[in-house]
Amino acid sequence: MKDCLFCKIINGEIPSTKVYEDEFVYAFNDIEPQAPHHIVIVPKKHISSANEINSDNSIYVSKIFEIIPKIAQKLGFDKNGYRVVNNCGKDGGQTVSHLHFHLMAGRQFGWPAG
Repeated sequence: MKDCLFCKIINGEIPSTKVYEDEFVYAFNDIEPQAPHHIVIVPKKHISSANEINSDNSIYVSKIFEIIPKIAQKLGFDKNGYRVVNNCGKDGGQTVSHLHFHLMAGRQFGWPAG
């Protein structure tokens, strides 16, 4: 998608602070962090939202969840814990129409989310 913010970040058209990258996944620091560690993790294939996950593209989601603990260990918050969030659709709080997960750590999170 040529108008997609995250596709432009993945393609290097918009700068980001990369945390991790492989053939399936790109992870970068959020520009408006909600925690001391706030990383956005996106599939390199454009998938609009969780509603679009299917058997043809679910490998990307699997790869994201495989690297989450590796990022947590690399950045040193694996022991204290972290939160992984996906917002789906307008009412779910999704602001960029490209599937993404927020990996947040470095503070305690309450429930409900906050």
